[in-house]
Amino acid sequence: MNNNKIYEAAKEVYAALGVDTDIAIEKTAATPVSIQCWQGDDVGGFENPDGILTGGIQTTGNYPGKARTIDELKSDFDFAASLIPGIKKCSIHAIYLDNQGKKVDRNEIAPEHFETWVSWAKEKGYGLDFNPTYFSHHLSAYGFTLSHQDEGIRKFWVEHGIASRKISEYFGRELGMPSCNNFWVPDGFKDMPVCKAEYRAALAKSYDEIFSAFKTDKAYNLDSVESKVFGIGAESCTIGSNEFYIGCAIKNDILVTLDTGHFHPTEVVSDKISSTLQYMNGILLHVSRPVRWDSDHVVILDDETRAIASEIVRGGYQERVHIGLDYFDASINRIACWAIGSRNMQKALLLANLEPVEMLKKFELEGDYTSRLAYLEELKTLPFYAVWDRYCEMQGVPTGDKWIGDVKKYEADVLSKR
Repeated sequence: MNNNKIYEAAKEVYAALGVDTDIAIEKTAATPVSIQCWQGDDVGGFENPDGILTGGIQTTGNYPGKARTIDELKSDFDFAASLIPGIKKCSIHAIYLDNQGKKVDRNEIAPEHFETWVSWAKEKGYGLDFNPTYFSHHLSAYGFTLSHQDEGIRKFWVEHGIASRKISEYFGRELGMPSCNNFWVPDGFKDMPVCKAEYRAALAKSYDEIFSAFKTDKAYNLDSVESKVFGIGAESCTIGSNEFYIGCAIKNDILVTLDTGHFHPTEVVSDKISSTLQYMNGILLHVSRPVRWDSDHVVILDDETRAIASEIVRGGYQERVHIGLDYFDASINRIACWAIGSRNMQKALLLANLEPVEMLKKFELEGDYTSRLAYLEELKTLPFYAVWDRYCEMQGVPTGDKWIGDVKKYEADVLSKR
């Protein structure tokens, strides 16, 4: 049976449940997914070629062929993008600036240092997201940035945050797609602090100064703040807790970032989506795969990834939830990491769009929980692969496992020569 016949047969199966597979494909293709640039070079960036990761950031593994320059990183990203369907954004950290070999400190960064990124994104049709970088800097060496009790150091990091908002808005204006500007700071204590309040007061003061410095147009810039339950070197207290950032986001009318690895192991982000969106205009997701906790493994098509996508679609939150990926693995081919994680996020979205949501809601409202559970289980074995292959074909990217051979060839032709 040829691919068209396989797809038409699958289409009939879904149609019997009231699902139009063509519409499901269209909806999936229209949902942007932001892909993290830092997978390609192990979160090194280009601010300082001799930089060492700090702030609880660790990349494990030493797989050959990582990107060493901005051009190599862009080329690798382009190749990965050719394997991934859907609208793509590239999320970059401040340390990925193009400083032309000149020293530019974090509080001095400006749109001009990212012009080459914007030109590239325009040419390729990508959107861009931004992230101020509050780690791997001599003024973050002792574990504190925006909550630092030294006023001079705290002000430095406030200036970095203000500069980052200007860059993010520049991205949005130039590319015609909102840029999510995500704030995450590693501030915290390894051992038990005496007075958390003073540090949280300083962090709140810093955000007040950052977000009141000037107004950005939300059509171009969407600020977001990201919590964490603990970090390496901050095991006893993270200043920017979830409760802190929920309040911060509501006060400043910005997004809150929910990272799948930043909560207790028994918590799931999928359950938080509909709760936060009762009171917030939107959220930013960082989808990764925690193993034992926040270890940022490559995203797989597991229950939680699927549940996140289903919550977005079932709640009608496609316009209010901004999806980004956040993981970094140096133990396997980095381009494969991009492709595996991004394709799995796309698969989760397509599976969610193929659900007969109205039928399932009807069962629920009628109290027919038997039918609800029965059909949720039957959906798991429907011929999804045929719809996925059709989606990939329409997007001009490899179907099935064909992309793996492409990555191996790129590794032999390009990566192995670095």
